[in-house]
Amino acid sequence: MVFMPTLILAVVAAAAALQGAPASPLTFTPPAAWHTRPAASSMRVAEFVVPRAQGDAQDAELIVYFFGASGGGGVEANIDRWIGQMQQPDGSASKDKARRDTQTINGLKVTTVDVSGTYVAEMRPGAAEHHNSPGFRLRAAVVETPGGAYYIKMTGPAKTIAAADADFKKFLASLRYTG
Repeated sequence: MVFMPTLILAVVAAAAALQGAPASPLTFTPPAAWHTRPAASSMRVAEFVVPRAQGDAQDAELIVYFFGASGGGGVEANIDRWIGQMQQPDGSASKDKARRDTQTINGLKVTTVDVSGTYVAEMRPGAAEHHNSPGFRLRAAVVETPGGAYYIKMTGPAKTIAAADADFKKFLASLRYTG
């Protein structure tokens, strides 16, 4: 079943309301190719499956997080943590390979990071098990709003993330704060 992007946004807001979470004052329009899935926790505003590129074994995912007005640790802590979730095959520092950018989108300061390598983040926060996914890419953004920061993280096979690059940029360009 294919949904129009604005319908997807309405479904995400309705699902959040049904789960007892208030609708987010950060709005966005996801690409038509992305599929919503139920949020795994109340800290997740939205979750999307980004379909795999031809030849890749798995899909990518994009998750939008919000930890409250003063939660989440801030821009630098999150950028550093995300970079630390990627290891380089040659043992070099991921920080040296990561690309960062800061821009203003619809009046919001958005800091992005883009880094490839082996994805080694915890399977769940605090878990002893870690991903071990070589050939992955992480694209992420911290969106600073008057109501607190939102954290957007897209991870998956590098080829899939490259194929979704234009959609990721359109997604970020659609961000609006209505609070």
